[in-house]
Amino acid sequence: MQPHVKLGKQKLDKKFSWTPYLFLLPAIAFLCLTSFLPVLQAIYLSFTDYDFVGSPNFIGWKNYLNLWRDQTFWKTLGNTLTYLIFAVPSLVILPLALAILVNQKLRSIKFFRAIYYFPVIVSVVVAGIAWKWVYAQNGILNYFLSTISLQNVKIPWLTDPKTAIFAIISVVIWRGVGYYMVIYLAGLQAIPADLYEAAAIDGSDGWQRHFDITIPLMRPYIILVAVISSIGAMKVFEEVYIMSQGGPANSTKTVVYYLYDKGFTSLEMGYASAIGVFLFLIIFVISILTFKFINPYEQK
Repeated sequence: MQPHVKLGKQKLDKKFSWTPYLFLLPAIAFLCLTSFLPVLQAIYLSFTDYDFVGSPNFIGWKNYLNLWRDQTFWKTLGNTLTYLIFAVPSLVILPLALAILVNQKLRSIKFFRAIYYFPVIVSVVVAGIAWKWVYAQNGILNYFLSTISLQNVKIPWLTDPKTAIFAIISVVIWRGVGYYMVIYLAGLQAIPADLYEAAAIDGSDGWQRHFDITIPLMRPYIILVAVISSIGAMKVFEEVYIMSQGGPANSTKTVVYYLYDKGFTSLEMGYASAIGVFLFLIIFVISILTFKFINPYEQK
């Protein structure tokens, strides 16, 4: 028989308090006004014909049917997936390698961290204009290639459909590496140094220790960066607007740029809302799949 143990009775105060909810109320109200309400409005407008002038005219599923038959939309969706496929792996791997390098205890290491983070704080307008000059046929990049190859190089980086999208993807990666490096750096500095010392005793040293210790312990940060960079790649707009405005021949136009074009240039706000709702569903599915396949807390 188990011995009978008499536990002391603890008096629990179950009195309901509105205080925490009152503190949350301003943030909830702000989210409702800036996020939830606009989402509901966009869903409603996606079923209407609305041009900012008259009242919304309910037309049912017509916008979504037109979206299904819109070849330009599918072209922009393909471009957006290209940004996703090429930018996200680079924004997951390169910042991690860079964070490992700048996590060393070396002289002037803070200076190098600031240099790598600098593109993040540069205005996207300034960065876009500067890179547009770099990519010009008589720009710095072609001049540099000419000095290497010893012949005149005039590659049309932003005017050739084959190269324009990859030129912009490079700028997206350049601007994002420093931001994700800081996220990884915070995770690296939370790893106890004792683990690396124990790994060195077991013969795991150099880059091998990062495969044995760093990457497994950084998995929560990797999934965070993967989700954030995926969402960012699906919403690329500023770089495209400044550097190419979707050209040439829609080769760099993204879904968000097409949404902007339909909503604020053609004044087809109902159709633009349908594009936005469709993009939201795609981002939602990608986020769910990311958590499903690389969830760091799943039980195996």
